[in-house]
Amino acid sequence: MTKHPPLVAIEFEEEFITGLKDIFEEKISFNKVLGLKITSLKPERVAGRIDMKPDLIGHYAFNRIHGGVIGAGLDAMGGLAVMAAIGARHMDEPPLQRLHRFGKLGTIDLRVDFLRPGIGEHFELRAEVLRLGSRVASTRMEFYGADGKLMSAGSGAYIVS
Repeated sequence: MTKHPPLVAIEFEEEFITGLKDIFEEKISFNKVLGLKITSLKPERVAGRIDMKPDLIGHYAFNRIHGGVIGAGLDAMGGLAVMAAIGARHMDEPPLQRLHRFGKLGTIDLRVDFLRPGIGEHFELRAEVLRLGSRVASTRMEFYGADGKLMSAGSGAYIVS
C-alpha cells in the first residue's frame, strides 16, 4: 500500500483575503444591497452573514426574508466558494494575480430548496466546492437562521473559464 503525504492546510495571505473581500462586499453592488458580508474565507469552505433589514422583507405580516434574497445570497456564496477554490489552486501566483482569475466566473445553474421560513435577526450562509474542474465548478450552499437551524439549501454550477 502506498502512503500519501499528509495534506497541507492552505492559508490565504492577508492581501488575498482583503482583495477578495473588497471584490465581494464592495465591487459586487448587489451584495452590498443584500448586506452580505464574508465571515470566513478558507480554501475548502466559506461563510457569510446577512443582517435582516426592512428592505429584505418578503412577507410583511411575518417579517420573513424574501425568497429572492435567500436565492441570491446562496448564489453569491457559491461563487465565493469557487473564487476561494481557484485562489487555492494557484497559490504559486502572487495574490493580486490570483484575484484577476475571476473575470469569467458566472452561474450556469442554481437550485434552492426552501425548508423553513426565513425569520430572524440575521442569517448565516455557508458554501463549499464539491468539484473544481477546468471549465465548471459544482457547489453546495446552506442558509441558516440565527438559531442555527437550516432554513434553505442550494446547489450550483459555475463557469470558471
